[in-house]
Amino acid sequence: MIFHNGLVFTADAARSLASAVAVRDGRIVAVGGDAEVARFRAGAHEVVDLEGRLLLPGFVDAHAHPVMGGLERLRCDLSELETADEYLTAIGAYAAATTGWILGGGWSMSAFPGGCPAAELLDRVVPDRLVLLPNRDHHSAWVNTRTLELAGIGADTPDPPDGRIERDAGGRPTGTLHEGAMRLVERLVPAETQAEFDAALAEAQRYLHSLGVVGWQDAMVKAGPGASVHEAYLRACRDGTLTAKVTGALWWDRDCPADGIADQVAALAALRDETAGGRYDAGTVKVMLDGVAETFTAAMLEPYLDHCGHSTGNHGLSFLDAAQAKAVVTALDAAGFQVHFHALGDRAVRDALDALAAARAANGTSGRAHHLAHLQLVHPDDIPRFAALGATANLQALWAAHEPQMDELTIPFLGAERADRQYPFGALLRAGAPLAMGSDWPVSTPDPLAALHVAVNRIDPQAPEGTPPLGAHQALPLPVALAAYTTGSARAARLDTGTIAVGRPADLVVLDRNPLTGPPGEIGAARVARTYVDGQLVHAGERDDHRR
Repeated sequence: MIFHNGLVFTADAARSLASAVAVRDGRIVAVGGDAEVARFRAGAHEVVDLEGRLLLPGFVDAHAHPVMGGLERLRCDLSELETADEYLTAIGAYAAATTGWILGGGWSMSAFPGGCPAAELLDRVVPDRLVLLPNRDHHSAWVNTRTLELAGIGADTPDPPDGRIERDAGGRPTGTLHEGAMRLVERLVPAETQAEFDAALAEAQRYLHSLGVVGWQDAMVKAGPGASVHEAYLRACRDGTLTAKVTGALWWDRDCPADGIADQVAALAALRDETAGGRYDAGTVKVMLDGVAETFTAAMLEPYLDHCGHSTGNHGLSFLDAAQAKAVVTALDAAGFQVHFHALGDRAVRDALDALAAARAANGTSGRAHHLAHLQLVHPDDIPRFAALGATANLQALWAAHEPQMDELTIPFLGAERADRQYPFGALLRAGAPLAMGSDWPVSTPDPLAALHVAVNRIDPQAPEGTPPLGAHQALPLPVALAAYTTGSARAARLDTGTIAVGRPADLVVLDRNPLTGPPGEIGAARVARTYVDGQLVHAGERDDHRR
């Protein structure tokens, strides 16, 4: 197969450009111009005329929850809606068409006062059935009054150590549960069947391929007993339906006591051993250190502010304290695992970096590409430590923009100084940190082009005209962002893909235009025309007929 007459972004270290590529038996055999691919042309079964469009390596999402996203798409999916009225209409329609629990989610905190929807709203459309609808970031959930009653959540129910029940002035639960408080209801939810997990993975893979994603790191893989996400990947591998290349980040149980660390590491290693070979590897462990800023659960060095700008004394939540984090990470590193941190607040970031330093001191330099995801706030003193420790900054670029959740639920409670240094992509780049990019889907859209738009412009592609950038000094050049979402993410996910070079897998994406030569404000308008994995076409856009 030949691609020619376009721009080829190779994503190699030199950011080399070419105009033609030849592929044979799923591997790239020539990169350059027409002269370099000429000897393959006579035997080509297909010649794709790029007509000036961009060919680049397939995107790799370094932090996503595809099976969770697939489940939401198959259930009560609110992710494409924006207002409370739209949510209630969709929930009512779903309830009328189904029986049993109302599951799904994807609502936006910005649609409700204070980011917290009330049970009474849900009662209008589902008064007598159990409802559990996580929001887009899956750090909070919306339930109705019936669900609160059946879960035994009342005014006397204490907040769990790792969560919070939203309450009114009299202490009565209002219908929003944060972090660990969601588990008070989750224990009532019927377990997903293996058929549901399998269908969710298939739907997620189809959708992600349509967006140019050829591989990903699943940031929360749990195993049985019983049906599980881990088993869904194993089954898809065995039956040949897994076309994507996947690294699974096995879930670290944060309730594990100090004397149970060795046993949990051994159990995770046994799961890792089940994935030797094939397109699914579970050599990573997800360690979640904190929550999110909107619910004041991200772990901060300095406390959150109140509505008047005064200190609240609340520093957020640490799901593992600093000493626990060091012990866990050192044990995982010694066992050969890559560690994938959720670290959103600056205290969580520091704890993660300290844990990596402790692991290095105990075990030596591992080269395991440990990485920290989210990084909403990083203390300036910690920026250079990424390069020094070889820690990858795993960026969720779509969040680095002004929108209601940022402007109403975050900035006022951080204060001007901290708000100005949110999502310090540019500072990390200038300090030499390895960069990767991911979406955190279904928290936000898995569309890499939307994320690239924000990484370059620091403005959401759907924002009203005149919206200012959020910290323009932290923007990335488009070639850097493209490399982060391809070769950088592939490296972070330990996948053999991410560049266009002779001998590499033909994991390729054709865009419908060339955003490298267009206005930066139009990056988000680009669409995927074709996606290939190992030279096999896994997605073709409706109007793509550029074969010659």
